[in-house]
Amino acid sequence: MTSSQDNRADYVLTAKGLTKVFGGIVAVDNVDLSVRRNSIHALIGPNGAGKTTCFNLLTKFLTPTKGTILYEGQDVTSLPPAKIARKGIVRSFQISAVFGSMTVIENVRLALQRRIHGQSFDFWRSSKCLHPLEDEAKSLLRDVGLEEFLHNRAAELPYGRKRALEIATTLALDPQLLLLDEPLAGMGQEDIARTSDLIRGVAQTRTVLMVEHNLSVVATLSDRITVLARGAVLAEGSYAEVSKDPAVIEAYIGVPDDTYE
Repeated sequence: MTSSQDNRADYVLTAKGLTKVFGGIVAVDNVDLSVRRNSIHALIGPNGAGKTTCFNLLTKFLTPTKGTILYEGQDVTSLPPAKIARKGIVRSFQISAVFGSMTVIENVRLALQRRIHGQSFDFWRSSKCLHPLEDEAKSLLRDVGLEEFLHNRAAELPYGRKRALEIATTLALDPQLLLLDEPLAGMGQEDIARTSDLIRGVAQTRTVLMVEHNLSVVATLSDRITVLARGAVLAEGSYAEVSKDPAVIEAYIGVPDDTYE
């Protein structure tokens, strides 16, 4: 294998010239993005920078106006969201998406069912069909620190714990690339620390691409950062590099950040 092929193999996801135009307004403008395998890559920028639109394009909830998306070297630009997910690209949404009337363990068992049977959530199935998934569900919930909440209704969980449950249901789908949309939004400091540790653990065996506004978390968690502004890539690099970029300071950070030198 050539050195260039080795380099390509290091990246699980590559977007080239990714562009989305809504009625003449360019929301994402010729974005190039390469996400290294088993890393935490953060997508940051001011409100309206195009971060969530970029996520929607990568997971095919939106169709690019132009550009290509490569996953594991394969062009997946034309695939629908369900096929993207089956290939191992799974997104966790900004607003917690769990079934509040079900228990914590029921939520995870249903996600496991979806992965194993290749179907959407089938509420008509007997609960007995889900019992063989019990051990795996409990293991996932231990991983995210929810073992003491197995039989609580999801709606009863504090906000931070709901986000942990959402990550558990996402991990149940066995993603190789996990896209997290503001996973720490609205959390208190204790939940931020717990969820940051969880994300760090996930990245030991998977790749994480996340949109996040908490710059102190981005600084400590991320291996690489892409900064968007007005839909285009403004800068890319480590936190130490982008936080001192004059264009990034002007557009987003506001003052130079020497905390993480």
